[in-house]
Amino acid sequence: MPAALVVGGSVAGLAAALALAGTGRQVVVLERSAPPPRGAMCDLHNRWQRPTVPQAQHSHTLTSLGVRTLRKRAPEVLERLVASGAPLFDLTRALPQGATDRAREVGDDDLVALGCRRTTLEMVLYRAVAALPQVDIRHGTTVRGLRLGPDGRAVRGVVTTDGAHLAADVVVDATGRRAAARGWLTEAGIPVEADETSPSGLRGFSRFYRLRSGSLPGPLNRGHAAGDIWDHYAGVLHPADAGTFSIALGTLPGDPALAGLRDPDAFTAAARATPGLTEWLDESVSAPHSAVHVITSPANSLRATALRPPVAGLFPVGDAACVTDPLFGRGMSLALAQAFGLADVLAARPAEQWRDAAADFAETLLRPWYEHAADADRERIARWNAMVYRRPLSPAAPGQAVRATAAHDGTVWRGLTRVLMGLATPDEVFGDEKFRHRVAQAPQGAVATGAAPPPRDELVRAVAAAEGERP
Repeated sequence: MPAALVVGGSVAGLAAALALAGTGRQVVVLERSAPPPRGAMCDLHNRWQRPTVPQAQHSHTLTSLGVRTLRKRAPEVLERLVASGAPLFDLTRALPQGATDRAREVGDDDLVALGCRRTTLEMVLYRAVAALPQVDIRHGTTVRGLRLGPDGRAVRGVVTTDGAHLAADVVVDATGRRAAARGWLTEAGIPVEADETSPSGLRGFSRFYRLRSGSLPGPLNRGHAAGDIWDHYAGVLHPADAGTFSIALGTLPGDPALAGLRDPDAFTAAARATPGLTEWLDESVSAPHSAVHVITSPANSLRATALRPPVAGLFPVGDAACVTDPLFGRGMSLALAQAFGLADVLAARPAEQWRDAAADFAETLLRPWYEHAADADRERIARWNAMVYRRPLSPAAPGQAVRATAAHDGTVWRGLTRVLMGLATPDEVFGDEKFRHRVAQAPQGAVATGAAPPPRDELVRAVAAAEGERP
């Protein structure tokens, strides 16, 4: 079978290589960075420097969609992740205590998430893919452009910066958020439609810790995580592999009063003030395992190259196809699902149908999550702006009623969780008549349970005080 070229050797590219190799293709992965370090997984996180993947040093999780994909399509990868110390979390443990419908139901077995650092998942994937005889991973290789057929309508391979011409009838763009395919097409004189974009409005601060014992020091109110997205900031803790966990704090990108969170003492002060995180940060419980990493999230993006490809044979995957706010933790799971789905499309169809079939698949898989992230971010940005800049609060969004009902109703909780975990689209759950009826029949004034976050002024003072104590 003709070769496939995968440009980019991170999570999406490795998943695409694994999936395509599983259909019998010879695959060449072209990665511009150096190979990952050898040695034990336990200290890989700090040794593997990733200047081309800045988000690698931030909090990640594998949602139920990602776990389900690995269970069905690459169980050996999931087994190796668990063997590396990545815990599987039964999310139904977070069912509301007062709900009458807490008994096990059909579909609950899918409500599982994996606690895992991105570097661990990527290394397990890398080693699994590198061991395949039909896959060749070439490091230090940068793609300069596309090779096109005589009529300019189909891809015939790529050209690298060192002048090599590589032939293939399938080229996968797994170049991440830079989405290099747009530049390749423009350079070839092929017009590309505009991407759909919407602001994410998020600056993230992440830090990793190592537990001093094997037990979890506090409850996970989100099933696989602790904390929440509050009315003026976010604070979420994710248990990870090998006795580690991460804490991610999120703010508006232009919030000067919380810019000090990049300072380790200020970060710790804010994390300790956040409900659900305090007990994890006692010095007898854990110790910091990294610096505080800062990133401004890119806009939510749905790529025209994925939905309306101007040439045949070019297939963006992962962030090169769709970017959603990392607050939702969907990136790696969507990349896995898209990679295996794309391989199925190419294996089941004749070549002349690939472009349309792959575009239809991308539309079906990715659009619901792009639109959900765009809508949720607009609502959250408005709330945070109101709190940070003392602006009038807008009326409560419909999603707030769902969240409040889910805190007391197991059926609504399951529906909301299936959406958040990528198992069902928002339309499938929120548009269901029975679901909507349960939300409408919830007691008036119902609110989500749980401890309240520190008021904005209190959080700002805590950050400023901790930052001011630095010499």
